[in-house]
Amino acid sequence: MSHSRLKEEYFEVSIAKSDWPEWFRFFEPKGDFLLRLLENPSLLEHEAFSDLLRAIFHLREELFHRKHWERLSEKDAAHLAGDAQRAYVLLVHQWLDYMRHLSESYPYLFSLAIRRNPFKEGASVELQ
Repeated sequence: MSHSRLKEEYFEVSIAKSDWPEWFRFFEPKGDFLLRLLENPSLLEHEAFSDLLRAIFHLREELFHRKHWERLSEKDAAHLAGDAQRAYVLLVHQWLDYMRHLSESYPYLFSLAIRRNPFKEGASVELQ
């Protein structure tokens, strides 16, 4: 899918308020790793990847500063969902760019990566 066509697509991240603690548990231990990625000058040369990292880091920080998940307001949950949606859309763009690169330069790596597609439920690396 081209970026121009992708921009026409609408991605909606739908997250129940009860899911946010699980998101927090997922992101909590990844702070140091994300920070090291943000500090890497090689990665910062790639503006789109930097934007993705910043969006993920921001979402993690937003989650980190919430202490009472059971009292999360609808407005706050919608704010977090917007942050998650921003990160997700940027992630999709980066994954497509990476797949394009692999397809053009490393078809054998592309073959495995496309079979491991993280956006396809039930993806399998086994050839049918």
